[in-house]
Amino acid sequence: MTEKELLAVACEQFLGKNVQDIKNVVLQTLEGHLRSILGTLTVEQIYQDRDQFAKLVREVAAPDVGRMGIEILSFTIKDVYDKVDYLSSLGKTQTAVVQRDADIGVAEAERDAGIREAECKKEMLDVKFMADTKIADSKRAFELQKSAFSEEVNIKTAEAQLAYELQGAREQQKIRQEEIEIEVVQRKKQIAVETQEILRTDKELIATVRRPAEAEAHRIQQIAEGEKVKQVLLAQAEAEKIRKIGEAEAAVIEAMGKAEAERMKLKAEAYQKYGDAAKMALVLEALPQIAAKISAPLTKVDEIVVLSGDNSKVTSEVNRLLAELPASVHALTGVDLSKIPLIKNATGAQV
Repeated sequence: MTEKELLAVACEQFLGKNVQDIKNVVLQTLEGHLRSILGTLTVEQIYQDRDQFAKLVREVAAPDVGRMGIEILSFTIKDVYDKVDYLSSLGKTQTAVVQRDADIGVAEAERDAGIREAECKKEMLDVKFMADTKIADSKRAFELQKSAFSEEVNIKTAEAQLAYELQGAREQQKIRQEEIEIEVVQRKKQIAVETQEILRTDKELIATVRRPAEAEAHRIQQIAEGEKVKQVLLAQAEAEKIRKIGEAEAAVIEAMGKAEAERMKLKAEAYQKYGDAAKMALVLEALPQIAAKISAPLTKVDEIVVLSGDNSKVTSEVNRLLAELPASVHALTGVDLSKIPLIKNATGAQV
């Protein structure tokens, strides 16, 4: 120290000693205080907070060395180590933690950078989309405006063309109206001429045709009237003739009907009186007619050939037909031939 009192104390302590001796005294004093302070701290506190450790040393050692006339201007811990590598292990752990934190920080930074990059890209895409949308809207508005202008131009052009065509149609209508008026005037004149011609022709017809025709028509009408009266009289005479003939024919028919009714009545009484014999007579009268109707198709056949190897078969077929005859007669007339008694005719044969 440079103060006189402290300088005197320093001279008293170190007078006659060299610089190395003074260094040793100061070093031993500081080492003693270091050991005392180390006893109050943990290894981790000493290793991790060297500035606090140096500050405590200065605060504790400064009064002692000050009484020797020595002032501590600066005191730092240059290094802390041990022989069993405990502190280096702490350093490795701290390094690993720091490395881990650094990796985590790098990852978080990269993550944040990626997120920020994505957000930037999103913002860029949003801006691009908005710009494209605005461009599309502008283009659409332009196209709409262009279409509107084109539509307006087309409408004006169409209106002009239509006005031109309408004006042309009006002119054509006026021309046609004038032509029609001219034709009407010409037609009126033609009609007047034709009317005069008709009057003249009519008068000529009256003089040359109508008067003679009326006379001829009157003559023919008189003849027709006479012919009509004649036809009416003839028709009345013919009707009277037909009526007389009809009455005569009706009387004849009535007489014939009465005679036929009487005949039928007598025939019915006879049938009722003779019973089965009368029915048999009817059947016998009808059989030739039935046979004629049945054999009518055969009259158109020139020849019938029966193919059979046995003559008895033809006979059996004939017998079969004869056996079926009573059933056919019964089906047609209601008369059962099997129940009618046999009658001998004049020749003695049984019928």
